[in-house]
Amino acid sequence: MTDKLIVKGASLLGATTADLLVEDGVITEIGTVSAAGARVIDADGLVALPGLVDLHTHLREPGREDAETIRTGSQAAAVGGFTAVLAMANTSPVTDTAEAAERVLDLGRNAGIVDVHPVGAVTRGLGGEELAELGLMHRSRARVTVFSDDGRCVANPRVMRRALEYVKAFGGVVSQHAQDPDLAGPTSCCHEGELSGRLGLPGWPGVAEEVIVARDVMLARHTGSRVHVAHASTAGTVEVLRWAKSLGIDVTAEVTPHHLLLTTDLLATENGGYDPTYKVNPPLRPQEDVEALRSALADGTIDAVATDHAPHARHDKEHAFVDAAFGMLGLETALPVVAQVMVDSGLLDWAGVARVMSTNPARIASLTDHGRDLAVGQPAHLTLVDPSATLTVDRDASVSLSRNNPWHGRTLGAAVHSTLLRGVPTVLEGKLV
Repeated sequence: MTDKLIVKGASLLGATTADLLVEDGVITEIGTVSAAGARVIDADGLVALPGLVDLHTHLREPGREDAETIRTGSQAAAVGGFTAVLAMANTSPVTDTAEAAERVLDLGRNAGIVDVHPVGAVTRGLGGEELAELGLMHRSRARVTVFSDDGRCVANPRVMRRALEYVKAFGGVVSQHAQDPDLAGPTSCCHEGELSGRLGLPGWPGVAEEVIVARDVMLARHTGSRVHVAHASTAGTVEVLRWAKSLGIDVTAEVTPHHLLLTTDLLATENGGYDPTYKVNPPLRPQEDVEALRSALADGTIDAVATDHAPHARHDKEHAFVDAAFGMLGLETALPVVAQVMVDSGLLDWAGVARVMSTNPARIASLTDHGRDLAVGQPAHLTLVDPSATLTVDRDASVSLSRNNPWHGRTLGAAVHSTLLRGVPTVLEGKLV
């Protein structure tokens, strides 16, 4: 028996209003649709987007299930409108073997809430010296195509070059955490400037990111391979990316929602001061960097929004700022933040949101069944957004296991109404099914 569902009266990418008929996980008709026995989702006033894809999610399993599991992280992703996430490799043990990658894949499939694709480590144990099992991970059932030592920079240029050469053979991509360890060490935790000096916090200068981005785009040009810049955070990085793309170098980049809105001023004492919720790597930057990142996302210099969802148990965050763990939650709030920053300002329309949160991330990660057009014959990965809704964030209402939510108490515009994975609702009216 065919499973039928009708999404009734949705605004497709914020433009044409139409019904979508979904049969057995595939869009089979668009227009004015009726089908006997079909389940109906009333989408009047809602915007339909292709299911969102996150290039940068920390699910913590295996090793830190007290902070997040693949199941709870998948639930947070679905509530945020995501149908696919890429799970970063800095788990315990590290995802640096085919067996480890397949374990993450299987845990994601068992949860069955979003498609979980493991990211493989670039180097064994994230040590930065010896390449991990790149080829074996790609040839495994997990079909790993994105590799990253995120949390640590692949600082050795020889190792980075060899990684780029290796993944080129199968169309893979290396996602770099750009942080020169000699310019921004492990204790660096605040944008270097007047504020870091006044607060007595170790500075993390923007140039520590920019020199690695510049080096890596040159290595990408030399090898003819693909490099991806994780969590771009400075105007200088935007300049390097714009220059590299003008030369046709195969580089892509992502920006996080928090780097699009929050600034380092949140650390000033008059704003609450030293709150470890706002400790993130790379750090929050000044307003001029935020403006440059917004413009770059709008004009395509930055390709994608990625959450860098980084859950932490309370005992890892509730320390003095310099000793607290790096990272913020992001999956459940990413789309409302992007809507407020980019759509409400006119920098992007809803088709643009689909491009930077679905189409481009899927392309970068080589996910052929995600990020597709809303068209007949395409998989029914769908996100329905209420553009007129407002969301006041309550960290205690999160489905994540962690509470390090930088948006707590803020009211954001737009809200995810429903999420469908292959035509099956995982979220309806903002609630997990």
